[in-house]
Amino acid sequence: MTGTIINIIAILVGGVAGMLFGARLSEKLKTTIIAGMGLFTAAIGIQMFLKTENPLVVLGALILGALLGEWWDIESRLQDLGIWLEKRLSGNAQGGASSRFVRGFLTTSLLFCIGPMAILGAISDGLSGDASTLTIKSVLDGFAAMAFASSLGVGVLFSALPVFIYQGGISLLAGQLNAIVTASMMAEMTATGGVLLMAVCVSNLLELKKIRVGNFLPALAVAPLIVFLIPIVQAWLFAWLGGG
Repeated sequence: MTGTIINIIAILVGGVAGMLFGARLSEKLKTTIIAGMGLFTAAIGIQMFLKTENPLVVLGALILGALLGEWWDIESRLQDLGIWLEKRLSGNAQGGASSRFVRGFLTTSLLFCIGPMAILGAISDGLSGDASTLTIKSVLDGFAAMAFASSLGVGVLFSALPVFIYQGGISLLAGQLNAIVTASMMAEMTATGGVLLMAVCVSNLLELKKIRVGNFLPALAVAPLIVFLIPIVQAWLFAWLGGG
């Protein structure tokens, strides 16, 4: 889990730097910086989506993932976690789910956890101890944390918690995941992650339309599952139709 620890340190250092120097920036400049990060995130999301080998797999993953996410109410649970952290930190959470703290926590938690570098890097780190991918991700996340913390404040620092749980968990399960996940599965997982990154941009960064992005997170697991099931279903249909 060396890479995950480096990632967490980078987020904390970047976030603290953003909070310290962010006070010197005007609100207009902070808004422009967040908009720039939003546009960059959307561009990365599009690039990731173009890696798909079958767009219908991504669509199916998003629909099934949304059903599971709404059933489990992941977005509200993440918001509740952010509100609880804010209460523990300041003694109150007057802004509720719409507060600056919660927005910073949610936005950066989703941004830092979604994407192939988080998954591939964690697998590589856990399987062979190679933390190079997560080290690169750490540099990117550190600068992103600096930019977001300058505008959204201390909530950004607490995004290190879900990063630790998410990436650390993947690293611990790396052996099993490496034996199961194929190149095609990773391609569709990456493409699905790209769509979610674009949703983060639209909902949290550019604030064009509110999207419960957290409720789409199960789609990242559903996408490779669909890829795994497709040949099984095809073989079953072929045998059934051939037998008929």
